[in-house]
Amino acid sequence: MKASILILLLTCSSVITAFAQQMTPDEKAKYVKVITERADKIVANLNIADTKKYEKVRNIIRDQYSNLNDIYTVRDARLKEIKAKHQDNKAERDTAIAKQSRATDAALAKLHKKYIGKLSAELSTEQVDLVKNGMTYNVLPITYKAYQEQILTLTEAQKKQILIWLTEAREHAIDAESSDKKHAWFGKYKGRINNYLSAAGYDLKKEGIEWEKRRKAKAASN
Repeated sequence: MKASILILLLTCSSVITAFAQQMTPDEKAKYVKVITERADKIVANLNIADTKKYEKVRNIIRDQYSNLNDIYTVRDARLKEIKAKHQDNKAERDTAIAKQSRATDAALAKLHKKYIGKLSAELSTEQVDLVKNGMTYNVLPITYKAYQEQILTLTEAQKKQILIWLTEAREHAIDAESSDKKHAWFGKYKGRINNYLSAAGYDLKKEGIEWEKRRKAKAASN
């Protein structure tokens, strides 16, 4: 696995260099501006009064977006090479794609650990959670709240299990390359949660209908 990561990193360096050379100074500036603004919006919710610390945390998040993009840029370039090289041999192509996928996953895991370590050195656990939520469109708190509002009879143990799975989904989602793929991770885990609740005897369709009635009644009373 270490060898795979090393190969990916060496490939990463050459691909990113080539990619950077293709970008004009204006394009580079625009890209950095976009990810800096994205990071700024997240840090704005952390209540950091110290300007230097604010900028340091913002730059950690900004650099994470850039580093994730680098990994996916390398992956896409390698997949393109693999498909061209093995276009007439499906077995070899699939094997090479699977190997590349494992290398990408390993690189993402290594980056994830390093990133969380940097955040944890500067922020409280609660603030790190806010950063993770900010990078994943607050799907965790929104979904967790929705389950509790939809099913009023959830036990504490069930609430805990739902939160565990949503938290696991978020850990994957913060490394995902797009909005759709971030939401897809939560979709996968919501499927697991729904199966868990159905097995516990809940009629999710019925619970959803009753929840909608309560929402309409509340809206009508305001």
